[in-house]
Amino acid sequence: MDLAWSDLVVALGLALVIEGLAYLAFARPLKRMVMEILALPEHTIRAFGLGIAALGLVLIWLIRG
Repeated sequence: MDLAWSDLVVALGLALVIEGLAYLAFARPLKRMVMEILALPEHTIRAFGLGIAALGLVLIWLIRG
């Protein structure tokens, strides 16, 4: 696998841009969503995080595979 460090930095930068735009465009709904997440059990939050990470790995595998 030939993954350059610049690819990692670009991917992190893109994630920050997308997240920043979400905060900019949807500040109030995001605040409500955070309050709802805080009410969830910890295992549910961890399972969701695992699912998102797995989805990301599948996407990377499909594109870079």
